[in-house]
Amino acid sequence: MKHDFGPDFVWGTATAAYQIEGAVDRDGRGPSIWDTFSHQKGKIKTGEHGDIACEFYDRYESDLRLHKELGFDAFRFSLSWSRILPDGVGPKHGGRINEAGLLFYDRLIDHCLSLGIIPWITLYHWDLPQALENKGGWPNRQIVDWFADFTDVCTKAFGHKVKHWLILNEPLASSILGYFTGQHAPGRRSFRNLLPAIHHTALAQAEGGRVVRQNIPDAQVGTTFSCSPIDPFTPGDRTAASRVDALLNRLFLEPTLGLGYPTKELPFLAGIAKKVAKPGDLERLAFDFDFIGLQHYFRAVVEQSYFIPYLWAKEVSPLRRNVQTITEMGWEVYPESMYRIINQFAQYDGVKKIYITESGAAFYDRVEQGRVNDIARMEYHQNYLRNVLRAKQEGVPVAGYFAWTFLDNFEWAEGYRPRFGLVYVDFRTQQRIVKASGRWFQQMLAHPVLKTH
Repeated sequence: MKHDFGPDFVWGTATAAYQIEGAVDRDGRGPSIWDTFSHQKGKIKTGEHGDIACEFYDRYESDLRLHKELGFDAFRFSLSWSRILPDGVGPKHGGRINEAGLLFYDRLIDHCLSLGIIPWITLYHWDLPQALENKGGWPNRQIVDWFADFTDVCTKAFGHKVKHWLILNEPLASSILGYFTGQHAPGRRSFRNLLPAIHHTALAQAEGGRVVRQNIPDAQVGTTFSCSPIDPFTPGDRTAASRVDALLNRLFLEPTLGLGYPTKELPFLAGIAKKVAKPGDLERLAFDFDFIGLQHYFRAVVEQSYFIPYLWAKEVSPLRRNVQTITEMGWEVYPESMYRIINQFAQYDGVKKIYITESGAAFYDRVEQGRVNDIARMEYHQNYLRNVLRAKQEGVPVAGYFAWTFLDNFEWAEGYRPRFGLVYVDFRTQQRIVKASGRWFQQMLAHPVLKTH
C-alpha cells in the first residue's frame, strides 16, 4: 500500500501535549484550563485527569524510538502554552519565558531529528493557560495578541529546526465546546461568549500564520479542521444539513480563504460583524496557508429539529440508523466519508494541499497473553486509507496521513477509557504494548519506496 501513495507521501502519528505529557506541575509549568477543568467534579466522565497521563515528559526518548521502530517518518505534537509561558504572555506583555519548558521541547525536537523523524508542531491544542482564562480567555479580544506573542516565542526558539507548523487544532471544538456547550474546558456555557470566542479564534488563526511566515520564511504553515460530510436523514432535511455543514466544515475555513463567515446558512453569525468585529477585521481573517489539515473520523446524518437553537438541526445517531459498525465513542465507521470530505475541501481554490492530520478509532482493547489484537482498528485505518488513496489517484493534492494516535492517552472529557492508540498503555504501570494495528503500519511502512527525483 505504501508504494501506491508515492515516495513523498508523509506518514505520521498525531498527539497533544495535555493528553500525553503529564508532569503538569514540574519545571515551572503553569496550570492550563484543562488542569482546572479536569479536577472539577463531574467534568470528566471517568473522574480522571491528565496529571500523569502517559508520562511522555519523562519517557519521550523511548517512546520516540518506538515510534521510529513502527516506521513513521513524522511526529505531530503540540506545545504546552503554559509550559513555555506560565503567565500566558511573554516579556512583551509583562510575562516571563520558562526556559525549562523551552529546553524540554528543544530536547524533544533534537531527539526526533536524531532518529530521522520530522517534527510537526501544533501551536494550540486546546490547553489555554489558566492565567489567560482568568483574564477572559478566548472571548477577550486581547487573546489575538497573546497568541501572536506565544507564536513569536516558539518560532524564534525552534524555527531553525522545525519547518512544519500547524496553527490551531480544531478551532470549532475549542470555541464551541469550551465556551458555548461547556463540554470541554473551560466549561463555560453562554451564547454571549460564543461569537467573540469564534471571531477571536479565527483572527488568531490568521495572525499566528503571519507570525510563523515572518519568523520562518521557509516554513510550511497550515492549520487543522475537524470535518465530516453531512447527509440529510430524509429529503426534507436538506436545509438542516446545509446549516450543519456550514457550522462543522465552513465556519473557520472560509474566513481564512477570504470568503467571510457563512452567514447565509447561519444568520446568527451576522452578529460578529455587527457586535464583535472591529474595522479591518474581516480582511485580517484571511491568510494564505500552504496546506490545510483535515481531521476526519465519521460522517454525520442530521434532521430538522426545533429544539436546538441557532442550528435548528440535530444528529441522527448511528444506533437509530441501524449502523453495523460503531466505535466505542458511538461513531459510525464509514470509510467513503474520507474520500468525500477530501474532495469537498479540495473544491476551494485557496486549498493548495491537504494532509490528513488526524484519523482513527476507539475500540474496546483487551490485553491477552501480552498482545492486543485490535483487528477493528487495523481495518479502520486500512479502509480509510484506501479512500485517501482513491482521492489522491484522482488528482487531489493529499500529501500525508497522521494516525490518531500514537499512544492511548487522556481523551479529554472522556477520560482514559476510550483508546485510540496504535500502542496500548497500561496507565498503572506505564507499560507500552504495540497493538496489531501498530504492527500492520510497521509492516506496511517497512517496504522501501524509491525516490523518483
